[in-house]
Order: sequence, then structure tokens, then C-alpha cells
Amino acid sequence: MTMDELVENFSLFDDWEDRYRYIIDLGRTLEPFPEESRTRENKVEGCISQVWLTHRIERIGKEEHLFFTADSDAHIVKGLLAVLLALFSGRTPKDILSIDADAQLARLELDQHISPNRRNGVASVVQVVRSVARDRIEKTGDESHYS
Repeated sequence: MTMDELVENFSLFDDWEDRYRYIIDLGRTLEPFPEESRTRENKVEGCISQVWLTHRIERIGKEEHLFFTADSDAHIVKGLLAVLLALFSGRTPKDILSIDADAQLARLELDQHISPNRRNGVASVVQVVRSVARDRIEKTGDESHYS
């Protein structure tokens, strides 16, 4: 699912209670998170709920793409993770670093409708994703991808 599709789907709901239910439903669509990946190394710090994030690298054509898998012990957070994965997963490290996550999430008005603690958690996940992208760029030696 793309951010444009999420924005369109959000516009179908008249109130935030329905949007929250939709976000929770999005969380149910996440691929199962392997139990063995629930490690301290994969845990995202800065989140009130427990959040785990892993990634894999796939070469598509000549470019590396990063694919993320995530999970949380909180339903709404799982839904927010699904939104973040729609934003970042499957993109090149360069593309990930060029995304203005705050602006994209503002398109859904999430910046106005989630608690400060959840906003901090979302920011922590975004920071980890961007860090993974920067690390891949450093490992491939292509610093022209920095934004």
C-alpha cells in the first residue's frame, strides 16, 4: 500500500474513531514477526510500547532496496508501524533518506491525532530506518546518496 492509497482511504472516514480502527486493522496486515527476532538488538528504543524492527536487503536491478518487518505489543502501534512500512519498505537507501516522514504523516493528520508519546515512538522508528539506510550507503561507499 502506498501513502497516496492510505491518504485516500483515510479520507473515506468521517471521524477519528473510525480512522483509529482502520489503523488497527492495518496493523493486523503486517507479516508475522519471527519470535527469534524479538531481541534487544531489534528493539526500538524511545517507544512506550515494545517495538521490534528488522530489515533485509534485496537487489532489484542494479540497486539495493531495504525491506522492513516490524511488530509491537500494542494494536494501535502495530497500525502505525504498518503506515511507516508503507512509507519506507521496499525503497532504496537514497529514497528513504529523501522522504520527509513528518510531511507524509501530516497528510494523514497523524501529527495532530496521536499522543506525544506515540509521536516520539514514531520518530524513534523513523530514526532507526534512516540509520539503516545511512549504514547501507556507507557500506556501499556511495555517499552521493546522502540527503
